[in-house]
Amino acid sequence: MRAGTLSILAIFLCVAAAAQEKPHAFRGATIIPIEGAEIQNGVLLVQYGKILEVGTAEDVDIPSDAVVQDVTGKVILPGLVDTHSHLGDGSGGDRSAAIQPEVRILDAIDVRSNDFKKALAGGITTLNVMPGSGHLMSGQTAYLKIRPANTINDMLFCKDPLNDICGGMKMANGTNSIRSKPFPGTRAKSAAMVRQQFIKAQEYKAKIEAADGDESKMPKRDLEMEALVQVLDGKRVVHHHTHRHDDVLTVLRLAKEFGFRVVLQHVSEAWKVAKEIAESGAPCSIILLDSPGGKLEAVDIRWESGGVLEKAGVLTGFHTDDGITDSRLFLRSAAFAVRAGMSRQKALEGLTIAGAKMLDLQERVGSLKPGKDADFVILSGDPLSVYTHIEQSWVEGIKMFDRANPDDHKIATGGYNVFRTSVFLDECEGGAQ
Repeated sequence: MRAGTLSILAIFLCVAAAAQEKPHAFRGATIIPIEGAEIQNGVLLVQYGKILEVGTAEDVDIPSDAVVQDVTGKVILPGLVDTHSHLGDGSGGDRSAAIQPEVRILDAIDVRSNDFKKALAGGITTLNVMPGSGHLMSGQTAYLKIRPANTINDMLFCKDPLNDICGGMKMANGTNSIRSKPFPGTRAKSAAMVRQQFIKAQEYKAKIEAADGDESKMPKRDLEMEALVQVLDGKRVVHHHTHRHDDVLTVLRLAKEFGFRVVLQHVSEAWKVAKEIAESGAPCSIILLDSPGGKLEAVDIRWESGGVLEKAGVLTGFHTDDGITDSRLFLRSAAFAVRAGMSRQKALEGLTIAGAKMLDLQERVGSLKPGKDADFVILSGDPLSVYTHIEQSWVEGIKMFDRANPDDHKIATGGYNVFRTSVFLDECEGGAQ
């Protein structure tokens, strides 16, 4: 991996590359658009960071000035969406309190971290980066696009991190958050503390509404309450770490009581309470492990959860929780689920559009449709085959990963030491011109 720091000049060159004054056509591949049937001998046409057309070679007219890439024999998928990640070397709440909704992970992410290159090597182009799970509320998550970046603003989906909602709210229950004071010591106390905090947020919201725009009557500004009012208003999604079936049901009770939107994360025992999850309308982002070990509350985790949730009618996606699952191996999650009974279609949706919906980003990412962001990956073969490699990852029309590049190949195949130096994106390798 080339050493050094990403220069401002390189950023400007990358941004210029994103302009894509010429259309780019990728022809000959099997295209899996996710929303729609697979296309044999397909053509994907992109320009200015957006998808222009997707279809068969007979249906898509390639402009005469297009830069054409022959990808015959390959497979093209939308860029993968990881709904639960810890990449970027960030840290969230501290030990001062069990509930810290005011904390923003975006204030702690290193955009130059090689972690992001690792994600690209796994075909991941969109991330929900979380603070940790050692708190009942460990803070605000960040929805990121793995673009060329000099600052965190360059990666965020939101435009203004000071005023916009740039992610969800990370919550957790179970053993992670049970500790000595000021943390709760039992599951029941955990739920009680969360309920009390949401009641406080309801009261804060009521005071704002009663003020009716009169600044003299407004309550004193409270960052904790501001974030939780966004949750109560449905503007900020709760991403809730939970494993045991009884913990899952506690989350659903809290969501019903306070009316917040929730994505159930991990859900190791989802197969035990799939009916109840389906009735609640909550989506599940599950993790599938390929080896035993870990925490006792996840001892009943099963690959069958994907298929059971699908049959129950639950929107189901996957995540890495990197480093629990290495981001480079994200495709295997869908393969494990199919092996245990999930349909191929829903498993592929779980890597893409299902996750996009959980992050409210389905209008931009998660499938290959005209008008959406030109985020896609080129695979050597079937996405569920153990022999398949991610060959290229493209983000908004820029090639961000190329396995044929020696440095990128090292990222795709190397061990821990490959990721120790923060020199991410020291150039736009092969970016569209």
